[in-house]
Formats: sequence, C-alpha cells, structure tokens
Amino acid sequence: MESNRNGVVHVISRMKWYCELSALLLREDIIKSEISAGVRGQLEQRIIVLYQALLLYLMKCFYSFNRNRFVGFLRDLVKMDAWDEALQSVEAAENAVRQDSHVYNMEQIRFSLEELLNVAKNEEGKLLRDIQSVLQQQLLVQRQQLSVQEQQLSIKQQEVSAQLLKEDNECLADLRITDPSKDKTRIEATKGGLLKDSYHWILENKDFQRWQRDQHGRLLWVKGEPGKGKTILLCGIIDELKSSMAKTDNLSYFFCQATEQDINNAKSVLRGLLWLLIPQQPSLISHIRKEYDITKKALFNEGNSLTTLSVIFRNILQDPSLKKSIFIIDALDECTTNLPELLKFIADMVSLSPRVKWIVSSRNWSNIAQSLQNTGQEVNLELNEESVSTVVEIYIRNKVTELKRDKRYNRKTRDDVQDHLILNANSTFLWVALVCQELKKTNRWHVLRILKEFPSGLGPFYKRMVDQIRGEVDADLCMRILATCAIAYRPIALKELTSLVDMAEEISDDPESLVDVVGLCGSFLTIHEGTLYFVHQSAKEYLINHATNDIFPSGKEAVHYEIFSKSLKVMSRTLRRDIYRLGRLGYTIETVESPEPDPLAASRYSCIYWVNHLCAWNSNFCVD
Repeated sequence: MESNRNGVVHVISRMKWYCELSALLLREDIIKSEISAGVRGQLEQRIIVLYQALLLYLMKCFYSFNRNRFVGFLRDLVKMDAWDEALQSVEAAENAVRQDSHVYNMEQIRFSLEELLNVAKNEEGKLLRDIQSVLQQQLLVQRQQLSVQEQQLSIKQQEVSAQLLKEDNECLADLRITDPSKDKTRIEATKGGLLKDSYHWILENKDFQRWQRDQHGRLLWVKGEPGKGKTILLCGIIDELKSSMAKTDNLSYFFCQATEQDINNAKSVLRGLLWLLIPQQPSLISHIRKEYDITKKALFNEGNSLTTLSVIFRNILQDPSLKKSIFIIDALDECTTNLPELLKFIADMVSLSPRVKWIVSSRNWSNIAQSLQNTGQEVNLELNEESVSTVVEIYIRNKVTELKRDKRYNRKTRDDVQDHLILNANSTFLWVALVCQELKKTNRWHVLRILKEFPSGLGPFYKRMVDQIRGEVDADLCMRILATCAIAYRPIALKELTSLVDMAEEISDDPESLVDVVGLCGSFLTIHEGTLYFVHQSAKEYLINHATNDIFPSGKEAVHYEIFSKSLKVMSRTLRRDIYRLGRLGYTIETVESPEPDPLAASRYSCIYWVNHLCAWNSNFCVD
C-alpha cells in the first residue's frame, strides 16, 4: 500500500512537468520545419503512450479510493490490481519520452548550430567583404598616393635631369672655342667647294687602307708642301668616314689655322676635339665635369689648362664605355703655340686605346716627323705625285669650265688656259686656284697674255701679286689692309676693318666699294660671310717674311700702335652704358640677341684685342 502511495505521489508531481514538456516540445511556433518529420512523429507517439500510462495509473488510484463504485464496469476495462506493472509502464513511457525528447533536442540543437553556423558564415562573409572593401579602399588610396609620389618623383627626376642637362650645356658652352663643323664648311667654301674627284684617290691608297685595317698602326699622317690639298683631302676623308662608319662610332676633328688666335694652339685643339666628341657620347662629359664643377670656366683658361685637358682626354680614352672613335687634326704646322706638347700628347695617345684611331696632316717638318715616327702609316703627297697630279688635273678642268661659263671663253681660249695650267701647276691646288682667281678679273682678250706672266710656284706667284699691288692707285691702302690682317689676332670683319684702317668715307660707308678695295689686294685675301681670310697660311707667311718692307715700312710695332690707337677711338665713339638697351642687369651672353644694326659691329675686335696690340707695341705696358 505504501508503494502505491509513492507511485501516486510520483505521477502527480510529474503531471504538470509532463504537460509543460509536451507543450514545449510540440508547440507549432517553435517547431522547425527543417527537423525530421519522423523524429517529431515518434516523439508525439511516445508522449501519447505516456499520457495513456498516466491516465491508467490515475484510474487505478481512483478505483482504489472508490472500490465499491463502478467495480464491475472498471474491471471489465482494466486490470485494477497490477499497481507495479502500471507504475513500471509509466516509468517506461517516461523513459521513452525522455530518450526521444533527447534525440529531438539534439536535432534542435544541431539545427540551431547549423543555423548559427550559417549566420556566422554569412556574418563572416559580410565581414570578409567589409574587410576586402576596406582593404581595396586602402589599396586604392595607397595606389593614388603612390601615383602621386611617382609623379612627384618623375617631376623631381625631370627637374634633376633638366638641371644636369643645363649644367652639361653650360660646361659645353664654356668648353667651346670654335665649331669645327662650321670651320670645315667655311674652309670648303673659301677653297671653291669640295669635289669628290679631288680626294677620292686617297680611299684607294694602300697606306690609307692599311691604316683602316691595322689595329697596331693607329695613326695616319698626311704630309705635303703648302697648296698640295691636304686640308681638302681631310675634308673629303671626314665626309667619307661619316658615311661609312657605324652610327654608334665617334668622329671628332679640328682645323688648325695660324691666322686665328683662337684655333692656332694646342689647348684649342683639345677643346675642339672634346666639344665635338661629347654630344656623340654624352656620358663622357662626366670626366670634364669632375674638374669643371670645381673651377667652372677657369678650367679652360688658366695657366694649367693644357695639362688638365690632357689628363681629361687621357681619362676619356681609357674609359671602358668609349665607343670606337676617330680623331682628325688638320694642319699641325699651323699650331703656333705648344706644338711640341701637342705632338707628344698625340704620340702618347696613339698607343693608349685600341678603339681609337688618329689622322693628322701637316707640312713635312722634321720636328713633326721626329714626334710621330713609328706611330703608324704615312701618306706623303710628294711621293704620291701621280695620284695628286691626276686629281689636280681634274680640279683644273672644273675651274676652267667655270671660267669658260663666266667669262665666255671660246674653245681655243679654254683649251689654251687648261693646257697652260696643267703644264705649270706642279700638282699644287692653291696655285691653280690663285691663277684662276686672277683670270676672273682679266678681260678674255687679255687672258692668254696675262696667263704667260703667271710664274710657277707659290713664292714667285705671291711676289708677282705684291708687285702688282704696288702699281695700283690705292696701293698704300691695300698695303695697310694687308698689314692689319697679317698681324690681327683673328680674321677681321669688313665692318671692323673700317675702324682699324684709315680710308676715305666714300669707301668706308659703301660696302661694295670696300669689297672692291679688298679685291685690289691681289689674291691674298678672300671674303666669307663678311669676314676677311687669307687664302692660305702660306700667303700670310709670304707677306710677313718676304714683303716686310711693303706692308710694314715703319715696322710691325707701328702697325700695332695704329690698331691700338684706332681701337681706343672707336670704343670711345661707340661704347655707352647698356648699349643693347636691355634695361636691367643679370642677362647671360647666351640670352642676348644682337640688335640690327649691331652697335658693336665696328668695335667688337677693338673691345677684345686693343690691349694685345698695346703690349705688342710696347711691352712695358704689360705685366705678367
């Protein structure tokens, strides 16, 4: 009876929990449709069985307390006396519900976890997308910043490059003493142009070809007497090398001229060669900049400039990056200052680099021969008389053709002139050029008579020209012009000549008359682009050495004084403050354009060289 009571207490105490459990487990609003329908249906059946067991147990209890009522009726329905079995059925049903509810709860938990996982994945995806978006934005910002930095760096590099280029150009501008390419053009023009037939023979010359092939004989020395065409020959070689060399190779050249102070010395030769070389291989300027950045323009003008330039040149030739290079120097004999140093420099440099070759030309002087012996190949124009003579004959035919056209020669006159020139030229281009120049001034009916008066050889021809000038009405003016040009430190412009030589206003104020007067000076002078040049160094040498009494009757010092005195007068007359009307200070010479007419045209030579003539007149005025 006691066990029955305990069972009743157990069942009654659990009734409320069972009801709430079933409501909790089977509420439609919390049931997840995704959970297996089988698990849920089984759980529902277990709860029904539990309820049945509970009801049956409660009915037993009710019977026990109301034994006399409905006894027959209830006994027919259930077995009223099996208390233990009923309680066991309740407990079994309860255990079954508990187990199924556990399974059910596990499914709920699993689903919830999966749901949480999906939510987490979604949140993670969203977070990753947010992170990715932030990173992309940061990357975009960084790229933009990097782009700005790159632009700034590019601008800075451009500024640095522009500054370096500006400094390099300043260095080149200070290095420049002359433009050899323009000198070449001028020389060709004053000599009547460059005919390929006049130099093409050298290309077939064995010594020249050996120089081209030989890796050990890197120097070619072209030598010959004045007027043999050495300069024109080198001009032709330069043109041929330009067309045949690889575009990456370097070609640099220089024309010495004793009549011009700026290009008649060893220092100018090195400056000119470097000035043409650097633009062809700009990286080589670093060798110059090492010294230039310290001393600037003084590098090229100080007393040790030749030594410094020689070291710079040597360093360039030893630079591993130096491309194949050819250096050409014309008229070494016209290098009147530091020629021994220049010859030694060339001899030393010839064997310095296998990538470098040299061509030089000069008269056949013993001091030059001693310095250049055993350094390479030689082309002696006197020993190539046949080749030179053939070329001179071609040159004569061209010049006579011009005379026939300009002077309207008939066939006989043309043939007579041509035969006479061929017979007397002695393989000398200059003699042919001078004779033809004189024939241009001669009426054609006097040609044959005048032609016979022209002596062979340059010396006798120059003497004849001096004698001819003496017979001119304006002989004194012509002699003073020749004297001034002979001792001037550079070629004189026609406008400058009027300030340095006394002459009638009818001449000085009339450009055509001035040209005519210069024409009376024999064929010693030629005019190119408004400037006077000697037709050849030999012409100037003849006047100084053999016509001293004619052009310097009172001595050279008197002419120097005259030029000095005239220079002071023209400077006093023309110079004034701000002569170009620039309006303010600070202009560099490169940025100033000369006005037209140029107020300095007549006094430019005087402004620069008046002190040189003062010292040449009286050395007591000069202090070392």
